Amino acid sequence: MKTLYRGYLAGPIITALWSVTIVITVAVALSLGTGIPLRPSNLVSLLAGALVGLAFPLLRRPILVAAGATVLFALLTVSGIGPINFREETGSVTALLFGGVAGAAVSFSAARIIGDLPFGGMDRHEFENCVLRFLIGFGFVVFTAAVLIPFGVMVATSLKSQQELLQNPLDYSIDLSKGWDLLRSYRELFVDFNFGSYLWTSFYVSVVTVFVTLLFSVPGAYAVARLRFAGQKQFSQSILLIYMVPMIVLALPIYMAFSVAGLRNSILGIILIYPVTTIPVALYILQGYFRGIPVEIEEAGLMDGLGRLSVIRRITLPLCLPALASVSLYVFMIAWNEFLLAFMLLDDPSKFTLTRGVAMLNSSEIPRQHLMAGAVIASVPVLALFMGLERFLTRGLTAGSVKG
Repeated sequence: MKTLYRGYLAGPIITALWSVTIVITVAVALSLGTGIPLRPSNLVSLLAGALVGLAFPLLRRPILVAAGATVLFALLTVSGIGPINFREETGSVTALLFGGVAGAAVSFSAARIIGDLPFGGMDRHEFENCVLRFLIGFGFVVFTAAVLIPFGVMVATSLKSQQELLQNPLDYSIDLSKGWDLLRSYRELFVDFNFGSYLWTSFYVSVVTVFVTLLFSVPGAYAVARLRFAGQKQFSQSILLIYMVPMIVLALPIYMAFSVAGLRNSILGIILIYPVTTIPVALYILQGYFRGIPVEIEEAGLMDGLGRLSVIRRITLPLCLPALASVSLYVFMIAWNEFLLAFMLLDDPSKFTLTRGVAMLNSSEIPRQHLMAGAVIASVPVLALFMGLERFLTRGLTAGSVKG
């Protein structure tokens, strides 16, 4: 039934909303990347997007319409109408270029959303597919911009000098002609602020946390998944109860207990408290994976004369390597990024973790570019580790979701 939905109505509405989303994102990105203040015009974006959205189902030539829409956005920008407004001193070439970028981003992406819409009636399936493509694209653009733009600002700020930041705090363009001098803030962090020691401390604390977490969570998860004992069901259901209590509530008792025990301001104290926050989630993930391994495999090993520990070491653990890898990565990221406990328990700069060292840079006496450089140093290693091992994380987290 194609009477309820019309392409000449759905196309303009969807593309108008899409146009506003893309133009705002492009304007913000270009402003930060070039230092030229840009102001998006939402009304012009809506009207231009609606016109493009009408042309797609009318002409049924997506590439041709997209190219024409790019030219339209560029000409509108040069004329001063919008959808991106410049200051008067901005050159026409720059306006033409930026308008073309915005138009290309809107039109060629809109072609993927409504490029196959009919002009007249369409069925519910076609309409819902179009709406879903818009929502997926909208979510991707918004959340990607929300992550990448602040990260880009952080990186760009770390590559600037104090004088450049004072001259134009909103100019995040990078002067590549400075060469290696761009990394001056990073060099000063390692030379003057002892960031090499912070990196090493965070690394080995995170590695030890992973080892201790696996040492306790593997046998604990196996016991919950395979063995029968009094209170097994209640214990299994209460594993994650610790996460119902905010860490800030436990901060004062932990501080007092560690002060009395002489563990405050020591790496040993950090190594003892970090696994407390990671073992429950490791138990929860691993018990689901252990339940997904067929029990007949382990019973065959027991019948062949292997003991329970030998079955775990020779059969179960090799089968759950993806889960162990994902748990290790997840625990490492938690320990690497942990701040509250490190901030509360560590006072000696020689024992700071990386997050504690970055917090030390948040001072009016320290230039802002050093703080941003410290944040980049803290973010990049774990980001690279996650990107490199992401397949193990997703495989391990989903492996126990379906019983095999």
